[in-house]
Amino acid sequence: MVVLNIAVIGSDELSKSIAKAADQRDVHTYVHKENGPDGARILSLIRPAKYPERLPPFLNALSTSQAGIVEVTAIDANLGEVLVAFASAGIQRGLAVINPPDGQWVDEAQVKMLFKQAGLSEWTFEINDGVHLRERMYALMDDIQEVLRANANAPLVLPVDQHFNVKGIGLVAIGYVQSGRVKVHDEVLLLPANGTGNAKSLQVMDDDVEVASAGDRVGLALRNANEDHLTGSTIIVHPPVEDKRANLSVPLAVEQHARSTVSLRTSPFQKRVLAPGDVVHASVDLQFVVGRVATVNAEVLTVDWDQPLFIRKEQPPSVLIAQLDSKPRIMGSAVVTAADG
Repeated sequence: MVVLNIAVIGSDELSKSIAKAADQRDVHTYVHKENGPDGARILSLIRPAKYPERLPPFLNALSTSQAGIVEVTAIDANLGEVLVAFASAGIQRGLAVINPPDGQWVDEAQVKMLFKQAGLSEWTFEINDGVHLRERMYALMDDIQEVLRANANAPLVLPVDQHFNVKGIGLVAIGYVQSGRVKVHDEVLLLPANGTGNAKSLQVMDDDVEVASAGDRVGLALRNANEDHLTGSTIIVHPPVEDKRANLSVPLAVEQHARSTVSLRTSPFQKRVLAPGDVVHASVDLQFVVGRVATVNAEVLTVDWDQPLFIRKEQPPSVLIAQLDSKPRIMGSAVVTAADG
């Protein structure tokens, strides 16, 4: 089963024309499933319903997506922020649909220029037809098969956004597998608490499965785990392995940061310059962590975080740096390395 997660800024009507509505909380999800020669192929649309009022759900959608869809209804500041966010998240492939309200008009040439200026020149402009958009998304999935496979073969990183006890099952953690795979009976580590547990069972799209891979939204039933070790910032990984007899050494998949050196690439359209004392947010792998700028040297910052920030050791994704009182709120993307306290 291959899953392509797609961040969508657009209407419920547009999303429903492409896929079937699945979950309608703060973040609305829509799913379309087809069977291909190698098994099921799933499009999973993730739409932050309360954007632009709330930024974190949008950034979370970007964190777990490999593609995007933007419905352009007007040329305004919100559109600029959306384009900057997709570009800063490294989502270089996506579809744009120009769909102004009745009686209004949007200059397509101007919109295309804005996409190019933001760094989204590979995005394509498509007609407002659900079947056509679905076909284009499947074509995009085919284009990035190697990327999807490589992500599934990377070390496990599973941020948890919900957890609860289920009668007859026990403690269940839910989240998107950002990279790697988790299998039934795997030993897992719950960070930052360093709690341990065992994968009792897995459920993806209401089906019991033996393996959940990158892109899947999984319900992971845990055995021998402490509920106190699960919080809104928990990340599940495999424990490190050191076996000298077998000459085997598998390090922890992520590095924990209390203070970071942040090499910021300021986004287009952003005029604000950060200064010591400024409060910023880092968004990566479904984390939204508050930090305070300690020092500034050109576009290299030192930032102290209010809670641990976890960065993948292998192929770390783009880290979005945001400031909620800026316009746009996205400062840009960054390479983040651990700094001495």
